[in-house]
Amino acid sequence: MYNTIVEYLKNYKKSRIILGELEKLAPGDMEYIIFAQNIRKLIADNILEEISPKNNNGKEIPLAYKFKIKKYEVKKDYINEIQSYILKVDGAIDLQKYFKLSEETWKKDVPFIEKINDYIVKKGFPEDDATSQERSFHIVGDEKWIDEKGGKTLLERIGLWEKLNIVNNSDPLMLAINPKRIIEINDDKSLSYYHLIVENKATFMALMEGLEETEFTSLIFGSGWKIVSNYRMLELQLNLKGNHKLVYFGDLDNEGISIWNSLNEKIQASLAIDFYVELLKKSCELGKENQLRNDNAIKNFLSFFSEKDKNTILGCLGSERYIPQEALNKDELKSIWRSTR
Repeated sequence: MYNTIVEYLKNYKKSRIILGELEKLAPGDMEYIIFAQNIRKLIADNILEEISPKNNNGKEIPLAYKFKIKKYEVKKDYINEIQSYILKVDGAIDLQKYFKLSEETWKKDVPFIEKINDYIVKKGFPEDDATSQERSFHIVGDEKWIDEKGGKTLLERIGLWEKLNIVNNSDPLMLAINPKRIIEINDDKSLSYYHLIVENKATFMALMEGLEETEFTSLIFGSGWKIVSNYRMLELQLNLKGNHKLVYFGDLDNEGISIWNSLNEKIQASLAIDFYVELLKKSCELGKENQLRNDNAIKNFLSFFSEKDKNTILGCLGSERYIPQEALNKDELKSIWRSTR
């Protein structure tokens, strides 16, 4: 009963409360003497203070009809916890607003505050702009956190939103066009426009020369996470009405998989399996130990592969290794590109 009342008082907006309201918190089968003993303990602990104690209910353990709530005492442990975090986290993180917010909000936010602090301590504040998905993934390991799970509100609350250089406006896509394929589809409206998105610029440059030998309409430089925001520019830049299908090829690592998964959730994007299968023939390299893992993204990614290839991918990721797109040389890329259907 004692703890029930304390929790109720933590979120109680007024500074005074009447006895009748406290009585409503007691279970229906609770004896008055037990209830009164709990109220007396709250008074002894300086959480409640009787107002006009002589004006009481006159029972065997008399209780005043009105009480003053000692707000500091009610929230003392909560306040002390916030103050201890202020001393632990980076000075740029402002926790002052939590003194006026509920303890429930604080408990919900603390795990993210810790991750944000780890990010700042290890990497400092970024100088370059990044999409919300990219920054979200790098800070908490969930690309949806900023836009869809309250991350922006939290970052604004602790005074960091402007310092993290997060942008969501769509930049123009860097892309190469296959004019032959555009003419073919204009002649046969039943055909689809296929677009290959590659994560890195080196792969984009290597593939660009062979574009006209393929069945693809365009080759797009995804520029890491930026494609998750600026894929909308494709139809606008091409000014081509019809059925557009996206195919993605990125690094075989946790981040490359998460980029594809985030894009695929916004607009269906299949995987360039032919490229990945050849990439899996290359050896895994050391590196990317600090990349965050998104198990749901990996599960979705693996669904495109054979059991043998799934085991190879999981073995590579599990040993904190990766296979970059650049493991395929220019001739290999162009050969796969030409034969892709």
